[in-house]
Amino acid sequence: MTTLTVLGALTGAALTGCGGESPAPAPPAAPTPLPKSSAPAPASAVPEKPPTMAPGPAGRTPVFERRPTGGGTAGRSAEKVVALTFDADMTADQGPRAASGERFDNPELIALLRRLKVPSTVFMTGRWAEEYPAQAKAIGADPLFEVANHSYSHHAFSSPCYGLPVVEKAAMTRDVERAFTAFRKAGVRNVVPYFRFPGGCYDDTALRALAPADVTAVQWDVVSGDAFATDAGAVAEQVLDGVRPGSLVVMHCTRSAAPATEAAVRRIVPELRERGYRFVKVSELMEDGAR
Repeated sequence: MTTLTVLGALTGAALTGCGGESPAPAPPAAPTPLPKSSAPAPASAVPEKPPTMAPGPAGRTPVFERRPTGGGTAGRSAEKVVALTFDADMTADQGPRAASGERFDNPELIALLRRLKVPSTVFMTGRWAEEYPAQAKAIGADPLFEVANHSYSHHAFSSPCYGLPVVEKAAMTRDVERAFTAFRKAGVRNVVPYFRFPGGCYDDTALRALAPADVTAVQWDVVSGDAFATDAGAVAEQVLDGVRPGSLVVMHCTRSAAPATEAAVRRIVPELRERGYRFVKVSELMEDGAR
């Protein structure tokens, strides 16, 4: 497996956290041409009631990382499905950087996913939806995608977490709800009750504090390493080496700090399809553990 070196100082710590190794709770290469003959299954609309996991002990927020390899519906655990997820990161204090021309969006990546017909889940911060309301609305209106919550502020819910500012315990649920409000104001549809911790950082305190939000936390089992990467081939290799039936891949939809993602996806998608994989949203991947 190719190991990517993630570069970037505190100004990019928000994205670094999302693409790093998933912390345990508590403690561009030239683009590959698109295949001429590819017939992926059509995307399905977001279910009327997306599956969620039952609360954990004492009502803690449940955490989903990948489809279980055992149990569930007979045969489903071995089904060659994979969920590509994309974090649309923007922290609450990055408005001046956006105003000066830095791009926290990646419309070319979204367009590529549409051309390749890849169902995907976009974990969006509320601040991103405020900065790019037209894009947020368009993503949410497309049945190819579902939009999940990545907090409003993209501040950390436990510490340390890649240098991110920390959300106070009393404000955690409010931060998540503020993101959902930003989605509604932007006209985002296809919103699912899933939440990804900024940086993937959480602990027992955060799981307890978020219980009133009634969301399922979604982590990952495959790190793409696309944060600050410039070698699309290395990103693709890391994903292709890590994917197994039921995997959940974390990538980014942030042009300024994940510039190689689009080119990497150009290779990842056809190669996984050649291996017999089908792309699904998190909501489909989670069905076996639904309540």
